[in-house]
Amino acid sequence: MQYTTLGRTGLNVSVAGLGCGGHSRLGQKTGRTEQESIQVVRQALDLGINLIDTAEAYGTESIVGKAIQDVARDQLVISTKKLCPDRESDDPSGELRRGVEHSLKRLQTDYVDVFYLHGVRAGQYQYARDTLLPGLLQMQEQGKVRFVGVTEAFIPDPQHSMAERALQDDCWDVMMIGFNFLNQSARQRVFPQTQAKNIGTMGMFAVRNALSRPAHLKKILTELRNKNQIDPALCEMPDVLGFLTDMGKAETIPEAAYRYCRYEPGLDSVLTGTGSVEHLKENVAALLKAPLPLADCERLAALFGQVDSVSGN
Repeated sequence: MQYTTLGRTGLNVSVAGLGCGGHSRLGQKTGRTEQESIQVVRQALDLGINLIDTAEAYGTESIVGKAIQDVARDQLVISTKKLCPDRESDDPSGELRRGVEHSLKRLQTDYVDVFYLHGVRAGQYQYARDTLLPGLLQMQEQGKVRFVGVTEAFIPDPQHSMAERALQDDCWDVMMIGFNFLNQSARQRVFPQTQAKNIGTMGMFAVRNALSRPAHLKKILTELRNKNQIDPALCEMPDVLGFLTDMGKAETIPEAAYRYCRYEPGLDSVLTGTGSVEHLKENVAALLKAPLPLADCERLAALFGQVDSVSGN
């Protein structure tokens, strides 16, 4: 495993992070047993992954808690998150604080390394900053949260409008950002600023459906053609991304997608999620391979560099 520093947190994190959400949720959404999901977490640790990301909404915090019980806590970087309580709630700040406490109990730990406000929309941002962040900072003073962060809702906000707004402030230690070679817009809109402010960045959506299911990719290409964001001729090509696997440069498109994200300046760690031990091994192996050839990266920029309307989900 390779490690890096998560921005100004100073935390030493694996370049591959275990994501406990997504479509699989450690296999809990695909019929796996709790014990099988625990084994995925254990395998991640055996592979050298020390960064584990979960959330209240995923329903996997308790699985992570059970999986890490015999691991020295200071050897792990645990992040979790909570959706913003309704602003019309009688006590949104109290609801958030209780959410943190409940997460700690499910994770069976005294603190989390990073606590995020989860999937914040642009229209929620000011409320999140002004009403909810003070409570998180208070819990940080109490030692229950080491660093605070915010994650974008990349599916409805592929243009990063919330992240761009959040970067105008200097209160976030870590941000979770959507990035893949179908939507490279964070390269201009987000990463220069996170780097300048030394904000830690975790990458999500490296693969998802579009880069693992050819039929879904074709559907997205048609959508992009209709939005005039790609060359219409791409929709007629039988294998648009075939150049990535020509002559054994990458074994699969998902492998190429992980390698592409792994070496993006401004991304500290790339999250990968699965309910399969073997699939996890494949994903981690991909993230530890060499960068894609420069010519292939330049070709991807030429093909999709104008795209900012899809997440690849």
